[in-house]
Amino acid sequence: MIRLYAFLGNFGKEYEKSRHNVAWQFADSLSFLSCLNWQKKFKGQFASQVINENQIYFLKPETYMNLSGESIGDALRFYKIKPEEILVIHDELELSCGIISLKWSGGLGGHNGLRSIKATLGTADFWRLRFGIGRPSHDDVSGYVLGNFSKDENIVLSQSFLKTAELIDLLMIKEPNELLKDWKKVVNND
Repeated sequence: MIRLYAFLGNFGKEYEKSRHNVAWQFADSLSFLSCLNWQKKFKGQFASQVINENQIYFLKPETYMNLSGESIGDALRFYKIKPEEILVIHDELELSCGIISLKWSGGLGGHNGLRSIKATLGTADFWRLRFGIGRPSHDDVSGYVLGNFSKDENIVLSQSFLKTAELIDLLMIKEPNELLKDWKKVVNND
């Protein structure tokens, strides 16, 4: 069971709408998260809720992307959560804008947030929910991920967020392995 949902991003007004912050934008779209009592804890914004008699935790690290592992590691140690019980929600260059992928473990794909988490936990064996942001047509990847979504991309993302919210609801009551085979049906209504 997923016990910790970690939404990766960078804090600060200048990053609020950036592609790198798609996970925070998704978190902000989830109505039940806005009702939680968020507090400063574990070097980020932290909240918890009992769902089906299970305590579930939510974390938005405020360490900047490159140090996300510090925040997540602190929460895992405090609550004795295993790496396989976390879902890291993050941006993904290798997927087109609006495409979502639920994935177990794997490579880091040059993602500094994932690199920090792996360094802190000593493993890359954790669940990931990847939001596609697409690759830039130029070589300035840093400028691209820190840039804002276009109007058309925001429309695609808002539709994607609605479908992915259904997946999050299911993850809170089912094991991720149960959903892995059928996640495309949940997200894409196949």
